[in-house]
Amino acid sequence: MSQTLQAQTLTLRDLIDRFDLTLTEDENFFPEWQENLPEISDRDRQLLDKVKAGYINLLNYPPLLEDVVKMAILDPILFIGDFYLSPFYVKAEEAIEIALEDEGLIIKGKIDTLVFRERFWVTAIESKKAAFSIEEALPQILTYMLGNPNPERPSFGMITTGGTFIFVKLMRSGSSNCYAMSDLFSIRNRGNELYDVLRVLKRLSQLEY
Repeated sequence: MSQTLQAQTLTLRDLIDRFDLTLTEDENFFPEWQENLPEISDRDRQLLDKVKAGYINLLNYPPLLEDVVKMAILDPILFIGDFYLSPFYVKAEEAIEIALEDEGLIIKGKIDTLVFRERFWVTAIESKKAAFSIEEALPQILTYMLGNPNPERPSFGMITTGGTFIFVKLMRSGSSNCYAMSDLFSIRNRGNELYDVLRVLKRLSQLEY
C-alpha cells in the first residue's frame, strides 16, 4: 500500500535520505546567478524603487501574510520583468506529484507560482510569511523542483519572504540530485537589491536548456 506525504511536511533530512540530495559548494555549478546578467532600464529601476518603498510601508502594518507578499512584491516584479507576456505564462497553485516506487511513497504538493517558457519549467517561486526564514521554505521548493517533468534539464527556483530572496539550482543525475544556492538578496540592504533580483530572473529566463 502506498503512502502519501504532503510536500510541505518534508524536511531537508527527508530529501537527503529519500532522493540522495546533496548541497554543492562548487562555484562552477551555479554561475547563472552571477554571470552575463542583463541590464535593466531606468524605468525598471524606478518601478522597483516603488516596490521597495511599498514593502517598507507594509512592515508598519503586521502581519505581512503570504497573499500580501505575492500582491505587493512578487506580482510587481513578474510584471516589470515581462513574465506575464509571451513566451512566458504564470500558473498559480500548480499541483505536483513525485512517486518513489521502491518505497511505495507518493509526495504531493502545490507550487505557489510557476513561470513557464516554451513548455519548459524555468522558475518556481515560493513565497512565505515575512517572519519565516529561507531555511523553512527550502525543503518545500526543492521537493517541487524534484517534481520537474523534465529531469534531464536543470531546474531553477527562487524563494522569497518578501524582504529576502535567494535562488536555487537543482540538477538530477540518475538517482542522485545536487543543488546550490545563490547569495541572499535583501530589501533592507543599502541601495535596492531588487535590481539584482530582477536581473537574475531575466538571466534565468533566457537560458536555452
